[in-house]
Amino acid sequence: MQLTVWTYEAPPHVGAMRVATAMEGVHYVLHAPQGDTYADLLFTMIERARKRPPVTYTTFQARDLGADTAELFKTSVKEAYERFRPQALLVGASCTAELIQDDPGGLALALGLPIPVVPLELPAYQRKENWGAAETFYRIVRTLAGPAVPPPGSKRTARAPGQPPRCNILGPTSLGFRHRDDVHEVTGLLHRLGVTVNVVAPLGASPADIARLGEADFNVVLYPEIAYQAAQWLERSFGQKSTKVVPIGFGATTDFVVEVAALAGVDPAPVLAGTPSRAPWYARSVDSTYLTGKRVFVFGDATHAIAAARIAAEELGFEVVGLGTYSREFGRELRAAAAKYGVEPLITDDYLEVEETIAALHPELVLGTQMERHTAKRLGVPCAVISAPVHVQDFPARTSPQMGFEGANVLFDTFVHPLMMGLEEHLLQMFREDFEFHADAAPSHLGSHGAAPARAEAPPLAAETPAARAPEPEPELVAAFVAPADGPIADARISVTPVPSADGGPVTPPPAPPLRWAPDAEKELHKIPFFVRGKARRNTERFAQDRGLSLITVETLYDAKAHFSR
Repeated sequence: MQLTVWTYEAPPHVGAMRVATAMEGVHYVLHAPQGDTYADLLFTMIERARKRPPVTYTTFQARDLGADTAELFKTSVKEAYERFRPQALLVGASCTAELIQDDPGGLALALGLPIPVVPLELPAYQRKENWGAAETFYRIVRTLAGPAVPPPGSKRTARAPGQPPRCNILGPTSLGFRHRDDVHEVTGLLHRLGVTVNVVAPLGASPADIARLGEADFNVVLYPEIAYQAAQWLERSFGQKSTKVVPIGFGATTDFVVEVAALAGVDPAPVLAGTPSRAPWYARSVDSTYLTGKRVFVFGDATHAIAAARIAAEELGFEVVGLGTYSREFGRELRAAAAKYGVEPLITDDYLEVEETIAALHPELVLGTQMERHTAKRLGVPCAVISAPVHVQDFPARTSPQMGFEGANVLFDTFVHPLMMGLEEHLLQMFREDFEFHADAAPSHLGSHGAAPARAEAPPLAAETPAARAPEPEPELVAAFVAPADGPIADARISVTPVPSADGGPVTPPPAPPLRWAPDAEKELHKIPFFVRGKARRNTERFAQDRGLSLITVETLYDAKAHFSR
C-alpha cells in the first residue's frame, strides 16, 4: 500500500456506491467508521445529483470497538430496510471497517429480510474503485437475473417476425465521466438503427429491470471497466453477444454502427450516410490543419485513453508521443495500442511518475485526468480532461457527450481549443507592450478623443545603450526552432575528440559549465509561442553547450536561430 496525496481511484466500496446510487429501488448499507461518510459530498456536491445517495452507514466510533460492532451493523441493516423499503439491499464494509472482520454479508443474510440481499466482499487493500464497481454490478446481475437463466444446453428463442431487435446498454454509473450524456447519445443512435433498448444498467435500472436483462438479443458495453465481467456472464448464461467497439470518436462511432448493425441484422447505410458530425469537416479546415503534427501525451482510464489516442492520431493528425493508463486490469489492451503508435506504454497509478514522463517527453498537448491538468498547468502545457478522475466542472449542466457523432464534435473542441487559446494567449503576451495595444491604450473605437495618458517610461539603465537593446522579434523566429531533430540540427552538432595525455591515455574533458539565461534573453524567449518555447529553449541550450558558453544572451538566442534554420 502506498500513501499519496492524490489517487486515480478510490477504494472499491466507492465503486459499489456508484452502482447503488445509479440504480432505483436499491439501498447500500456500509459498515464504516465515522469519517468515511462522504457519499453526500461525492454525489450531491460534485455530480450535482437531484437526490441524496441511497447509502446508510453504521458510523461506529472508537469507543464502539470495545463493544459489539456486529450487533451495531445488524441494527443499521434493519433500520435501513424499515425506513427506505428498498427492492434489493447491498451490504459491505469500507476499507477501515474491513479490518474488524465482522462479515457484513453473513450478518445481513441471517436477518432473513424479504428482499434480495447482495453481500459484497471487496478487498480494499488489493483492489480499487473501478474493480469495485465491476464486481458490484456483476454480483447484482448474477443475483437478480440468475433465476431466469435457461437450463444448460437450451437454445435462445428466435425473435418473432417483425419484432425489432433489442439490446441492453451496460456500464453507465453515477459519478461517471459524462455517462448520462453518453447514454442519451448512444440511445438515439440505436433508435436510428431501428434497435430497441431493453434495459440501461446500472444507471436508472431497478431490480426488476436487472431480472429481465436476458430478454435482449445482445448487449452494448459502453464502459468495459465496469460492464465487461457482467457481459461475459450474460453471454455464458443467455447466449447474448456483446459489442467490442466503444463509440468514442468519429471513426470508432462508425465502426460501432457497423458492429451493432451486424449483431442486430439491420442495414447501417442510412445512419452512416447522414452522420450529423461536423468534426471531419472541422479537422480538414484551415483553422485546424496548422495544428497537424502536434505532440500529444494521453493518460486516463483504459477506455478513454485508447480512444483519445486514436482520435488524436487518425482524426486530428497529432503525433502520439505517450500513452498510459491507471487501469491495470486492461494493461494488455493498452500495450497493444501503444505498440500501434510506437510509444512505450505507461501503466501506473502513481501521478508523480506520470508527471515525470510528461516533463521528459515535452508534449505540446496533454489529454488526461484532473491530475494531469494540474501537472500540465505547472509545466506550462495546454491540457484537456478526457477521463476520470474529474471534478465538478466536468459535470456540466448542458449535454456534453463523449460518445457518438455528437461526442466527436465535443471531442474536437476539447482537443483543439486548448491549443487555439494558447495561441491567443501568446498573441496577447506578444503585443502587451505595443504602442497601440498596451494595457493603458484607449479603445480603438474611441479614436484619439479617448486617449489615455501616456505612461511615464523609466529611464534606461546606465549600462544600456540603443545598440545593446534586444532586437525586434523576427517573424521567422518560431519556424527556426521547430526543425526535426534528425534534420540539419543533428548534422550541425560539433564532435569533440579527446586529446591523448602524456602517458597515452585520453584526457577526460572538463564538465560543461552550468548554463544561465540573461534576463533580456529570457524575455525574448517568452515571445515565442509557448507550445514551441520548450523546444526553442532546449535547442538554444544545446547550441550554447556545444560552444562552451555559460551565459545565454539575446545574441546567443539569435545565433542559435540562424544555425538551426540553415
